[in-house]
Amino acid sequence: MPLPPRRGKPLELRVQRQILWVGSAAVPLRNVSWVEVFRLKPAWGKAAGYSLLLVVVAFLVSAQFDSTDGGSGSAPAVLAVFALAVVCVVLLSSRKPVLVVELNSGSRVLLTLPTMDELRSIAGQIVYAIDHPEYEFSAVLEQYNTTNNFGSVVNMNGGRGNTGIKL
Repeated sequence: MPLPPRRGKPLELRVQRQILWVGSAAVPLRNVSWVEVFRLKPAWGKAAGYSLLLVVVAFLVSAQFDSTDGGSGSAPAVLAVFALAVVCVVLLSSRKPVLVVELNSGSRVLLTLPTMDELRSIAGQIVYAIDHPEYEFSAVLEQYNTTNNFGSVVNMNGGRGNTGIKL
């Protein structure tokens, strides 16, 4: 059994003897019901939360400038442009390419990498291994997600009693 991934270390994904190993988690290939690569939808809720927070800050700052400058400040316009830039960055950075391996039980394994091509290659190898029991492969997944400083690039959820590994 492989060792679990440590903080900031690469994660090994491999198929060996009809078992899909994602770090130290083992999934029998006969239980895989669905494999797909796609981009996650933008995090509209997170972007809306940031924009609401920035609007409140802009309102408070403009009220402060109005009371001290007599209403001639351009701070609200600058803060509005800044708020729009932050919302755009949040929306663009939340569209991550992911590989989803869903199991018969309804639980899922999510893997993220920087390019869709790498994920499509891994998905093709997993599907090939399902049809060819003798096929084995190994891939090392580096940590590219800058918002996750905990090391793993996998998120497992669903199933019975599985609390998951959060991204």
